[in-house]
Amino acid sequence: MIFDNQYELQRIEKSNNLKTAGKNPYPHNIQKDTSTLAFKQNFAYVASAATQRDDTVTVTLSGRIKFLRVMGKAAFVKIEDEEGLLQIYVARDNLPEGFYNDVFKKMIEVGDIITVSGYPFLTKTEELSLHVTALDITTKSIKPLPEKFHGLQDHELRYRQRYLDMIMNPDVKNIFKLRSKIVSTTRTFMEEQGFLEVETPMMHPIAGGANARPFITHHNALGIERFLRIAPELYLKRLIVGGFEAVFEINRNFRNEGMDHTHNPEFTMMEFYWAYHNYEDLMKLTEDLFERLLSELKLPSKLPYGELEIDYATPFAKIKWEDALVEIAGVKREAVRDREALKTFLKANNVKFDENLSMAKLQEEIFDEFVEAKLINPTFLTHYPIDISPLARRSDEDPEIAERFEFFVGGAEIANGFNELNDPLDQYERFAAQVANKADGDDEAHEMDEDYIQALGYGMAPTAGEGIGIDRLVMILTNQHSIRDVILFPAMKPLNITKKEKSDNE
Repeated sequence: MIFDNQYELQRIEKSNNLKTAGKNPYPHNIQKDTSTLAFKQNFAYVASAATQRDDTVTVTLSGRIKFLRVMGKAAFVKIEDEEGLLQIYVARDNLPEGFYNDVFKKMIEVGDIITVSGYPFLTKTEELSLHVTALDITTKSIKPLPEKFHGLQDHELRYRQRYLDMIMNPDVKNIFKLRSKIVSTTRTFMEEQGFLEVETPMMHPIAGGANARPFITHHNALGIERFLRIAPELYLKRLIVGGFEAVFEINRNFRNEGMDHTHNPEFTMMEFYWAYHNYEDLMKLTEDLFERLLSELKLPSKLPYGELEIDYATPFAKIKWEDALVEIAGVKREAVRDREALKTFLKANNVKFDENLSMAKLQEEIFDEFVEAKLINPTFLTHYPIDISPLARRSDEDPEIAERFEFFVGGAEIANGFNELNDPLDQYERFAAQVANKADGDDEAHEMDEDYIQALGYGMAPTAGEGIGIDRLVMILTNQHSIRDVILFPAMKPLNITKKEKSDNE
């Protein structure tokens, strides 16, 4: 049986005793007429009342018992609902004959959910409380809560059992309320800019839209493989071909990659595409979005992020890719496009890399090691190499440069945007190069998507597109430093693997 330790067995016995006493430990159709927060707001006047009570009103609340102190014929209890804690006072003489001694004291305990009715009053310690006149069990808890003074500190257990994390650490709920507000504000902002929200497939016949390894599944009825989407990009741009001029989607992407403080294999992105606009328009839109978020969330323009302070005053900084390598990483200007010189720089700094990497890939190694973590204040990095931008339009001034930016805050990438490649012949050649890279062992290279090439063949208007990582956006606005802290149920290793690793390390 899943509940088998002595404390759980004792609680099961109490649950059975409640049934014997005619009390269903799991009733339904329970209604409450107020919350703990509303109670405190509505009856604040009691503190200044002559009698410091108002027994002319009766209110009903429900909540989980977080604290219980029995003192003979009376008890002080603290119950918690979604909006906070409230103290209640339970006296033997205010309850039905025998209920206090036979039911309340013997069968109700910390962790149980109860429904209580009564009137507001002020205790001798001047705490606004509820004087209980009726009490019923609402849900009997079988598993005891962790000891309250230590709470729930084990991070792995917190992520694995988020429900328990929220019970023991109420502030966690506030993070996810803020996440919901961030998403809803972003959605409203995009709609006000004239964008249409759409939904595109989550299972793709071809993995594409970003450089990443896909998850593979199987469609039994058709007898074919399908790929959980890496990105919705190619489908959203098909909609631009079809005649929509401004579309966005907020939904999940899946990438079969490692997990760390900024990566979860299942994550939320917003992608949007805007015909007859360019990537500079996207950067301005991103600045406007941040201004809107700070305003709606009532946040100042300077926010803490760990030991850092991030200044969100607009306009945000802009720096070119090669300038960042020179000014931040320390690559000499004359070496920035010299493949052998880049190798020498990496070796001199003890960075392991593949000797066969292209110049742009070597630059990317340097960027990852020596630039990204230093981009603290909001910064747009522009003028990326075309070699690492397979879906972006080439610059008319320099065909080796993509009309692209990435947006960084707090040392992490938050967004990626560019002028979209709408030349079907150029796109075909780049896909072909990606296919060759895949054949050479690059698991993250794009597949050939002939249907997308055909779509471009009908003509896609000049378009700019951007993707914003919602999870990372929430992280920086709520001062959280692990993506697991902003995803309700993050990916976790199976317990048997985790336990084996711990055993191997002991």
